[in-house]
Amino acid sequence: MTSETFNALVVEAGEGKTYVRQVKKRRVDDLPEGDVLIRVSYSSLNYKDALSATGNKGVTRSYPHTPGIDAAGTVADSRVGGFKKGDPVLVTGYDLGMNTSGGFGQYVRVPAGWVVPLPGGLTLKESMIFGTAGFTAGMGILFLTERVKPEDGPVLVTGATGGVGSVSVAVLAKLGYTVAAVTGKTAEAGFLKGIGASQIVSRDEAADSSGRPLLKTQWAGVVDTVGGEILATAIKSTNPWGTVTCCGNVASPDLPLTVFPFILRGVRLIGIDSQNCPMDVRLKIWEKLSGPWKIDGLASLSKEITLDGLGDNIDLILKGGQKGRVVVNLGE
Repeated sequence: MTSETFNALVVEAGEGKTYVRQVKKRRVDDLPEGDVLIRVSYSSLNYKDALSATGNKGVTRSYPHTPGIDAAGTVADSRVGGFKKGDPVLVTGYDLGMNTSGGFGQYVRVPAGWVVPLPGGLTLKESMIFGTAGFTAGMGILFLTERVKPEDGPVLVTGATGGVGSVSVAVLAKLGYTVAAVTGKTAEAGFLKGIGASQIVSRDEAADSSGRPLLKTQWAGVVDTVGGEILATAIKSTNPWGTVTCCGNVASPDLPLTVFPFILRGVRLIGIDSQNCPMDVRLKIWEKLSGPWKIDGLASLSKEITLDGLGDNIDLILKGGQKGRVVVNLGE
């Protein structure tokens, strides 16, 4: 097994500050040490993967490197109890694809503590339609639904055509919430309504630049994926005792805000760190995504590509052009 070769996307430093992406042969025995060797069947493309694939040192410190923060497949070898050859499993988050060779290769080797048994309600491909983006959405929804009920009013989802946003829209709609979806892509209104959005909010409408510390309340809860002024506006527009979750900063890491929404309205802001989510919470979320939260027509949220198609899709996600989820098929 250790001398076996496999296909992987390899990112290497080029001349100057450029980085070159190429599908190459790698050897299993070149993978890092770990408890469980997994033959990867599917991965998925996330924004963090695109950063790693373009040399972002805040994500990946050294190159050559194989990105891919998601992987689903079968156990090829295990040095620990609890996992045996042939078991279907998935890995999302931790250090996979960041500084540990990731799911854009046909094999990964990882610590046993990173590995989740494939939930019974999902196929390997379906688990990667969710992937890190879907898991992040699920984590935000878990915290939001603890305090906000469908009858409390509409819920706002920002960055709604992206991976986290689209899964959030679809799951919240399935759970009976009225969902308002923020997007800068007016042409995708039909897609968003098709997955459950009741209202489309333009990016300009979602960002208030007046500087007022509080705005008219509109939302019982918010799932924010972009940060910046849109997040600040959402917080200032949230109902008393509402809940806002945030997981991204593609718009900005800054939050132009006073404390008034928190001390005058009791708004709760919850940060979502899906990368280091404790295993007990992780298993709870996957149980929900594979059962009561599983999206009807899940496949319609995704498109499938191979390793050879990653380059174009990496460029697309960096330009903000991704719609839904991109699943990578690593079959022979």
